[in-house]
Amino acid sequence: MNQPPVVHWTEADQPRSARWHSENGSPPPRRVVIADDRTRANDAYKLACEGTALLWRGDFHNARQLLTAMARRIDRRPGKPLPADATQAFHVHRAAQNHRARILGMLLIPLDASYAVPLHRAPDVREACTRAYGAPAQDSVPGEPMTPDAPITDADTATATDANPTTSLVSLRELLALIGANEWRKKGVEIPALGGDRIHPHYGVFSPARGEYVDLVAEAPLPSQDLAFDIGTGTGVLASVLARRGVRRVVATDQDPRALACARENTERLGVADRVEVVEADLFPSGRAPLIVCNPPWVPAKPTSPVEHAVYDPGNRMLHGFLNGLADHLTETGEGWLILSDLAEHLGLRPRTELLDTIAEAGLTVLGRLDIAPRHPRARDTSDPLHVARMAEVTSLWRLGLAHRTAPAGTP
Repeated sequence: MNQPPVVHWTEADQPRSARWHSENGSPPPRRVVIADDRTRANDAYKLACEGTALLWRGDFHNARQLLTAMARRIDRRPGKPLPADATQAFHVHRAAQNHRARILGMLLIPLDASYAVPLHRAPDVREACTRAYGAPAQDSVPGEPMTPDAPITDADTATATDANPTTSLVSLRELLALIGANEWRKKGVEIPALGGDRIHPHYGVFSPARGEYVDLVAEAPLPSQDLAFDIGTGTGVLASVLARRGVRRVVATDQDPRALACARENTERLGVADRVEVVEADLFPSGRAPLIVCNPPWVPAKPTSPVEHAVYDPGNRMLHGFLNGLADHLTETGEGWLILSDLAEHLGLRPRTELLDTIAEAGLTVLGRLDIAPRHPRARDTSDPLHVARMAEVTSLWRLGLAHRTAPAGTP
């Protein structure tokens, strides 16, 4: 069993160490200094740029203000002008995002053995951390661990370095993301295609806040109501839509444990768990189906965090895996629904000809296509460096069948 990464630092002339949490896989910082309410933003920013992490021991709200001040200093610095070429502009933009994340990730927050933050005015983050990281490690819990629902008192969050020793560290940026994701999980995302019912995304599972692709699945004519496969189900939203449309059995697959748990919870909540079977699989389950649906990541680039795996697909691995395996899992007259944005085409990352060639080489034919324009705010945000590409983006549901079937004339 792999040992968790550990951070080492010196505090009050004593060597200290703690577990390291990083959802994007960042290695533990090699240099750590103590920071508190007296730390100036310029000094913190300079240290972070040099690769030195700051372990916060002051007021929690002041740490948030410091993070905001550091972000302003990043934004004020003139960045590289974006090239006119869309592909180069995308890569420059991604590099700038990664640089920003690295600098802001240098402000660290301590967690005690129960995932409580031993800082003044800190929120109760134990539920959010437990849902993201799993139960606290028992080998670091002195005595009986605090339950996730136990209230944290002022005494718990005062200067608790000795009373609640630091057992793990996390960047404040990541911790705020955990808090936000936990609130979204509680609140849920309203899905018009489900009659206004809500999907509750777990941390690290892509939220269906952008609903165009869900509407396509809700509107496309069903080739059969007997059986459907939902490949890479995520939150289970498409499987639930199919079940609500009358499909009698849906097999929803994913290989991410978080997604599997999320899909099972959502199908139970929506009352379709008796028709939706959630199974662990890399792409396809066994057997054949008259309808197979897949909404793979849309952009062939490297993800830098768990949730980005639903957006970025290095080398089009999932896209090609779905297309190349579809013929072996479709029934003779079945349809494969590929839901895909053409954003990658506008960015010069994947030409339309590559998609069409892959479809043909996989022994498939295009039976039809439904298109929808984006409705999300970023499509109208002229300050977005990729605005031109986002404004031209179209999301499509490609209806695919076995190659011997005749496609309608004029089908792309």
